[in-house]
Amino acid sequence: MCSDAAPQASANGPGIGACRCLRSDTVTGMSNTTISVGLLGCGNVGGALVTLVAEQNEEVAARTGLDLRIARIAVHSTAKDRGLDIDPSVFTTDAAAVVDDPSIDVVVETIGGIEPARELVLTALRSGKPVITANKELLANHGAELYEAAADAGVDLLFEAAVAGAIPLMRPLRESLIGEPIGRVMGIVNGTTNYILSQMSEHGVSYEAALAEAQSLGYAERDPTADVEGYDAGAKAAIIATIAFGGRVVAGDVYHEGISSITASDINFASRLGFVVKLLAITERVGEQNGQPVVAVRVHPAMIPASHPLASVRDSFNAVFVEGGAAGELMLYGRGAGGRPTASAVFGDLIDAATNKVRGHAGSIGTLVKPVIQPIDDLVSAYYLNLEVTDEPGVLATVASIFGDHKVSIRSMEQEGMGDQARLIFITHQARERDVRATLHELGSLDSVRRIGSMMRVVGES
Repeated sequence: MCSDAAPQASANGPGIGACRCLRSDTVTGMSNTTISVGLLGCGNVGGALVTLVAEQNEEVAARTGLDLRIARIAVHSTAKDRGLDIDPSVFTTDAAAVVDDPSIDVVVETIGGIEPARELVLTALRSGKPVITANKELLANHGAELYEAAADAGVDLLFEAAVAGAIPLMRPLRESLIGEPIGRVMGIVNGTTNYILSQMSEHGVSYEAALAEAQSLGYAERDPTADVEGYDAGAKAAIIATIAFGGRVVAGDVYHEGISSITASDINFASRLGFVVKLLAITERVGEQNGQPVVAVRVHPAMIPASHPLASVRDSFNAVFVEGGAAGELMLYGRGAGGRPTASAVFGDLIDAATNKVRGHAGSIGTLVKPVIQPIDDLVSAYYLNLEVTDEPGVLATVASIFGDHKVSIRSMEQEGMGDQARLIFITHQARERDVRATLHELGSLDSVRRIGSMMRVVGES
């Protein structure tokens, strides 16, 4: 037995008697290594992780030789009943004390936000403790600093749960596809918006009604801005781009649009034309400039063909589509949010980090370069455009001539009457974004154009 096994007292209550080194105990007749885990935060994800560790402890020990123990948990209040079968003395309000505790072998961060999470994670890494985090905001803004700290200390920083919940995406990109010439990664990485768009597509409800239902089911927050305006997906896109292309991409590099302007009419028009509307996070390697990769990273609503695999992803599910030069097309699908699914990804990382710690090695994402971020104006795509115009002779010809003046070629057009007005629906051939926006700007100055409706990019066509 380790001589450092005395309980560690603190101002927030007694310690749990954990040793200050990796220990070999006898569990179910085997020699297992005990790993003491310090958990920062015990909300939906943290609480679900505590339960999963308890449920799967014997199975994990049998398969890996690891005896994982949640040794200390930092929370805002120790008085709150979290419904967990765990010794109350494990809880503390002093997160720094958990990180600094020499008996803690691995730190799991689920508190979210940037500070104090950033400082706590850096402290843990610099003291030689592997860290598992589900914090997309932290990684999207300070990932490079954290990756460097982990590499300098020779320990793991794992974050599978930060991007797509239970879907294994980070590990395949970091390991299985490390040598793959990836051209594009695009996906549905926000369950709230996918649920809203699914309800609009399948039941014909308005955006407002679908959002209210999402809130009533707990899919959307009372303030849904981060989800519906694309900020959440944008943070995830930055992380995906960093890992897929080996470049330091931060949240501020990501162009984003949300779904709040999407109407039931847009959904119906898309369906009539053979498309489905989804909020997509898209990361692409589009070239090279002065030896640096040129990367496009964006989040926006898009029309994708109904035959595309992402079109069938419904409700709050997520899916990510990877296009590689050698592997071809791959898709990963599953629950993108929720306490227990997300905790499953955290748990997998915890086992991986604990195994690596016992073996004395750690993974790495390699050297990151600073990529050139392609401006959205340089994007080349097909577009869906929706105009309301006066229904009189010559209007269509005038509109078409303005498209031509800006080198935007029309692939298809539909017209429907609206009394003394008409709605014109266009799908363009591939065009540059700045040219499409210039077209819309000039159209907006015409007396005959009553309203410029939605503009959506068309992606996923072969």
